[in-house]
Amino acid sequence: MIQQRPPVDAASAAHDRVYRTLRTRIMHGEIGPGASLTLRGIGREFGVSMTPAREAMRRLVAEGALQLSNSGRASTPDLSQDRIEELAALRALLEVELASRALPRAHMALIERMHSINMVIAEQVQKRDAVGYIRTNLEFHRALYLRAQAPAMLAMAETVWLQLGPTMRALYGRLRRTEAPQYHRLILAALKAGDEPGLRLAVRSDVTQGLKLLTR
Repeated sequence: MIQQRPPVDAASAAHDRVYRTLRTRIMHGEIGPGASLTLRGIGREFGVSMTPAREAMRRLVAEGALQLSNSGRASTPDLSQDRIEELAALRALLEVELASRALPRAHMALIERMHSINMVIAEQVQKRDAVGYIRTNLEFHRALYLRAQAPAMLAMAETVWLQLGPTMRALYGRLRRTEAPQYHRLILAALKAGDEPGLRLAVRSDVTQGLKLLTR
């Protein structure tokens, strides 16, 4: 009996589900740096064939979320200091511009939501939950950047977050911080005041000085 292949839509849905789940895990630091992923392991976890697992892995390699060894084994990158600084510089360029574009559309409901997220960040810091910290920190930034209405730029920023995710997990795991990032308060204050220069400075400081603190 000839086994029929699943419909194209079903195969596409399986691939997309695997890709999005793994992408989120990597971005949020649920997978640490240098961790290996295999097609067999992915297929077993998600209950899919090799094809959706392979396609998801290919997309993640293309985005820099995974790297392939000469033997074909995929793993999350273990970033060098120079690479971390390069990605931090990219964050500063992209996110300062996104924040600036979002400012005219930053209504009070958005600012209040960001304030609430920042309170959750403080709770994650006190619990020393590195993954929770990364997830809510990105939620804080994404809430603002969505108001920029610049999807291509936001997609580029998310690719940078994706590449940093595993390393951020390792760095935050060693941090002895007890308070939420101070620059978040400055971002919120600049939004309330409609202060574009202040907002640009606060965002740039948040994404660069924060990483400097972590990598000392």
